[in-house]
Amino acid sequence: MAEGVESIKLEALSLSEGIRESPVCILVLGMAGSGKTTFTQKLIQHAQEKFNPYVVNLDPACREVPYAAHVDIRDTVNYREVMKQYQLGPNGGIVTALNMFTTKMAQFAELVRRAGERGHKWCVIDTPGQIEVFTWSASGSIITEGLATMFPTIVIYVMDVERSACPTTFMSNMLYACSILYKTRLPFLVALNKIDLKDCGFVMDWMTDFEVFQEAQEEEHSFVSNLTRTMSLTLDTFYENLRTCGVSAKTGVGFAQLLAKILESVDEYETDFKPVYEKKRQERLAQSATGPKPVDHVEEDGVAVPLGLSLQDPPPLTGNSIFLMAPSLVPQSAENEDEEEMEEDAKGTAEDQNFHSFVQNHLTAQQSKRDKLQQEQEQAQP
Repeated sequence: MAEGVESIKLEALSLSEGIRESPVCILVLGMAGSGKTTFTQKLIQHAQEKFNPYVVNLDPACREVPYAAHVDIRDTVNYREVMKQYQLGPNGGIVTALNMFTTKMAQFAELVRRAGERGHKWCVIDTPGQIEVFTWSASGSIITEGLATMFPTIVIYVMDVERSACPTTFMSNMLYACSILYKTRLPFLVALNKIDLKDCGFVMDWMTDFEVFQEAQEEEHSFVSNLTRTMSLTLDTFYENLRTCGVSAKTGVGFAQLLAKILESVDEYETDFKPVYEKKRQERLAQSATGPKPVDHVEEDGVAVPLGLSLQDPPPLTGNSIFLMAPSLVPQSAENEDEEEMEEDAKGTAEDQNFHSFVQNHLTAQQSKRDKLQQEQEQAQP
């Protein structure tokens, strides 16, 4: 059996070996509802035979995924417990769960390295719809830079074409894409998803012809359209070298062209981005050689607080395809989940009953007023 992941130190032992040729890490990003998970499933299907993808799910709040994940953040971080322990809402819980996961970035990178040695040429990473993880949160930078300093890494931004038919929504998507491009500093590919519902030709026109976009803007009379009109001039440089590809995650249309675009992005990483990250890798090695060693615990009020969770390889001959496990945080049993669902259903039923009672009382009161008014009118008549 290979060396256990729990024995890997936080210094990222594989960093000194240089940037490898494989696996190619593909980060799938996008707004909530853009179809990232369905897109990831279809990408895995089309790349399975030639690239044997190693699949990672980084969405801690999803109930289930339509693909078999080799690494699943839900096996390491209990999203519900994070919300309870830190008194967070859904979005804050997701961001915090990603922050916890990145405390074990060295171990995760080692798992990806081992996957490359086993013949996985690609590593496809599905991410949560909370795009703020990769726009301002530290965990997004740790994940992208941590992977890019050891493996060829590209970003695919999934955009919902149907919802982007509105110029204001389109510009919002482009601003998010632009901010992620300049923050990650990695090859960037925009997948125009859901072309089975609406053709993506208008997006191409808006990107390449400013006057066409201005004509579409003329139909908008909201205050924010003035800002959108100004930003469209600013993004001309962003559009010039932007790779785009129309796809349908539902039908699979366009994925042959998408694979070709991904290979172009990988070549771009090798020529333009690899020297930059090679320099960063050398700086990190020099810093780790001269700087203080990382500690395993942080003292807080005299109590040792462990950093993250312990990870380990699955036991041999178990048939388990999950390579990142947290034995200390076992997912809740189906019985507990059923009990919670029953409690939620009971609360929902009670709320529905209260709402219907309120509506019925209101209608009854209104009817009583009308009856009283009619009686008074009848009595007033001679």
